[in-house]
Amino acid sequence: MPKKLMAANWKMFKTWEEARQTARELVVAVRNDLPDDREVLLCPPFTALRGVSEMLMQQEGFYLGGQDFYPAEQGAFTGEINPDQLLDAGCSYALVGHSERRHVLGEKDDFLASKVAFGLQKGLKVILCIGETLQERKHGQVQEVLHAQLEHGLKHISTGISAEHLAVAYEPVWAIGTGETAGPPEIQEAHDLVREKLKGILKQGEAIRILYGGSVKPENTASIISLDNVEGVLVGGASLNADKFSQIVLA
Repeated sequence: MPKKLMAANWKMFKTWEEARQTARELVVAVRNDLPDDREVLLCPPFTALRGVSEMLMQQEGFYLGGQDFYPAEQGAFTGEINPDQLLDAGCSYALVGHSERRHVLGEKDDFLASKVAFGLQKGLKVILCIGETLQERKHGQVQEVLHAQLEHGLKHISTGISAEHLAVAYEPVWAIGTGETAGPPEIQEAHDLVREKLKGILKQGEAIRILYGGSVKPENTASIISLDNVEGVLVGGASLNADKFSQIVLA
């Protein structure tokens, strides 16, 4: 069984010192109690990557990730960061296609597909984020949307990719930062749909970790990660507090 990946996305929060302090507090809170079946991933702002990396050094089970990257070696892409720069800062993971990148910043499926393929090629472990809007759910399009996002997002990668290099995060857009969360039946249905599609397009689709993201809190984590085909969580707001996120990690 793959280890549960307990991932924190700090988005555009925390200065360099705030990020270091939170990472330090988290390590102290969980390092002696981290279950053998758990891994912890922190995705701070780019400016704090190096500082957080220092806090995670030699801490078994803790990993650093970038929130995004641009699919090019280098060039005149003002404000962007490339995979080599993430790796140089200590990252082993990176997110691609978070709902805020899709729906706020307008990133399209073809562009996201190029990111997935390029990030994997450069040696990052990629977490592809997918999910439906409230309107799409109300119109009965959950399967259609999730399968399409997987088909497009993974279209440039080898069908034989190792499961350890790729993960998928299901995040219902309507449950991100709203305080709302999908109930166990909705989560189970969506993750089963994702698993079905992954098995159809990748040789190791059965082993790809599928994370749930969408108003994850200490109070609901245990019930979420106990579901079939849920191999971790992607946490936003609740991960900004070391105490709350440590409770999630250890749930």
